[in-house]
Amino acid sequence: MNVAELERVFEKNFAERGELGASVSVWKRGEKVLSLHRGWCEREQERAWTAETLVPFYSCTKGLAAATMLMVLEEHGLNPDDKVRAVWDQFPIEQGNFAQLMSHRLGLAALDTAATTWDHDKVIAAVAKQQANWPLYLDDGGSGGHGYHPRVMGFILDELVRRITGNTLGQIWREKIAEPLGLEAWIGLPESEFHRVASLYPGKQSQADVGSAFYKELATADSLVKRAFASPRGMQSVREMNEPRAWQAGFPAMGGVGTATAVAKFYQAACGAIDFFSPQVREWMECTRSSGDDKILCTPTAFSCGFQLDPLDSFGRKTRHHYGLSRRAFGHPGAGGSLAFGDPENGLSFCYVMNQMELCSLPKDKSLDLVKAIYLS
Repeated sequence: MNVAELERVFEKNFAERGELGASVSVWKRGEKVLSLHRGWCEREQERAWTAETLVPFYSCTKGLAAATMLMVLEEHGLNPDDKVRAVWDQFPIEQGNFAQLMSHRLGLAALDTAATTWDHDKVIAAVAKQQANWPLYLDDGGSGGHGYHPRVMGFILDELVRRITGNTLGQIWREKIAEPLGLEAWIGLPESEFHRVASLYPGKQSQADVGSAFYKELATADSLVKRAFASPRGMQSVREMNEPRAWQAGFPAMGGVGTATAVAKFYQAACGAIDFFSPQVREWMECTRSSGDDKILCTPTAFSCGFQLDPLDSFGRKTRHHYGLSRRAFGHPGAGGSLAFGDPENGLSFCYVMNQMELCSLPKDKSLDLVKAIYLS
């Protein structure tokens, strides 16, 4: 690991890339080896950004939520190949199993029935009567493909955890994972921590963004991509994510709030560098369950049970390195540029969070250049 290069890239993000406040945390084989933090919690520069600053990290939450779901399945004698209807009789995809759901293969990314993020029961009722967004062909190995479920996935996982345990996914996350590991990361932030949260600022579109296949679809009225990112309604703006009720709501797809250190330490446990999750759960986190062209993100992606992996080419080589050099690495990005992952092969974990967002669905240079530096000698 080239610490000097990590520090150089981190400083470059502020000097040349418009960063406002940010933290990066790197762990290796159970020990924190790097923690950098600087900048401001708001543009008015009223609060300095510190190691204790909390920040909403959008879809990075999905990794935390997936681990919670997998742990609940194991503790209740279930596994990813069991049918979702074993828990939820009204689940709309009769043959769908937990692995297919969590690897974004069941076509529930966009809802046809209007529902708001603030009404969990109405969202679940809309899911229950939703037909798949594309032909599934589940019995022949899933040739129907997959498409990222940016928002609906969290509501479905939350509903399943509630049905199995009687508690919300955010409550189980704190009880079963965050508190035992000493993690300052929440899916449902208590009011006592509100004062620590940094303000988020939206990114600006570049010409490269506007010209991409993803953003063309996102700007197309009634496209599947646009409907997926608007299902359920509400929480569309960064302004709304700066409201305390958003931090407190505990949305498992996009509502996580915490520190870079907490999320990086979580991935130490997820990749086995800290002894916490069972070997079975870690295998479920790591094993690829879908791969190919993503119907929502409009680029090749790969997923395990809830975690994103780098896609492989026909020779088994990684086609990009969002999650480091190892084929075994897995993690999840968040809207605006946050990124976290674990690398079981090298015992590494990483998290980058910030409050000046970029307009991106997958990570860009601010975080990816830091990832590259981890693997330099």
